[in-house]
Amino acid sequence: MGPRKALLIPLAFAFVVGACSAGATTAPTAAPATPAPASQAAATAAPATTAPTATPNACAKENLQTLTAGKLTIGTDNPAYPPYFQPPASGKPTTPWQLGDPTNGQGFESAVAYAVANKLGFANTDVTWTVVPFDNSFVPGPKKFDVYLAQVSYTPERAKNIDFSDGYYFLNQSVVALKNNPVAKAKTIGDLKSYKFGAQVGTTAYDTIKNVIQPTTKVSVYSSNDAAIKALQAKQIDGLIVDLPTAFYVTAAQVPDSVIVGQFPSQGGADAEHFSIVLGKGSPLTTCVDQALSAMKSDGTLDQITKEWLSDKANAPVLQP
Repeated sequence: MGPRKALLIPLAFAFVVGACSAGATTAPTAAPATPAPASQAAATAAPATTAPTATPNACAKENLQTLTAGKLTIGTDNPAYPPYFQPPASGKPTTPWQLGDPTNGQGFESAVAYAVANKLGFANTDVTWTVVPFDNSFVPGPKKFDVYLAQVSYTPERAKNIDFSDGYYFLNQSVVALKNNPVAKAKTIGDLKSYKFGAQVGTTAYDTIKNVIQPTTKVSVYSSNDAAIKALQAKQIDGLIVDLPTAFYVTAAQVPDSVIVGQFPSQGGADAEHFSIVLGKGSPLTTCVDQALSAMKSDGTLDQITKEWLSDKANAPVLQP
């Protein structure tokens, strides 16, 4: 900032001279001007100015306020479901993870998480993962994570308790059923009303059952997707509601005799369902995370990650009203 300081001194001098000239008037009977005493001149001189200091970059790694200095703690649910978190090549996730392994950077949300961390200045080795149950991520109070990714959809109700980043994936909910269950032949939302459905507690999948399907039978609610999937396998429910990428994994790997009945129509616009990163309410990281996501959208990183992990998991019949 040296050159700016050098310019300010002559500018300050010019300001003083100009101000004195502008204020002077010539009276017809004015006495000859006499020099002001040195002490008076000093008293009336403009105060010295200093060059402004550079504003620190609040989103530089060294200025980020994280739970552990120099580290980024990322939370997610467990089991960690593919295609969001992929199992390692060995097939054995690191402890304590089940199914997928967030720590390997493989899978859509693991890749997004590491890309955001990198944009914030963190190396992969600076990232620490921690288990936080899905429905605990958006309750009020302090968080044991800096950021959280586990297919958390934005809702105004959740946003009262936490900060949401900008969206990083837009999606539809879908219906999974056993192939030999009559609901597998449903073509419209109306066809679904007489069947029994289940979903994980606190999810937009549950909201879809209550508000979109509006079934005539009681909804079954489970503490995890894993429990809901087991209920489907045990034929305790006719259909399972999950987001579409999860439905592809369920039908391909977890319940081979199941089928995707269809996906619900997109809402579009501001109401379109989307995943966002969760942060504590008023987190100083929120703006920086949004900047990181914006950079990933601009340079194509997010699009590349989406194509790599989800491009083949976005098509299914649309259930008409």
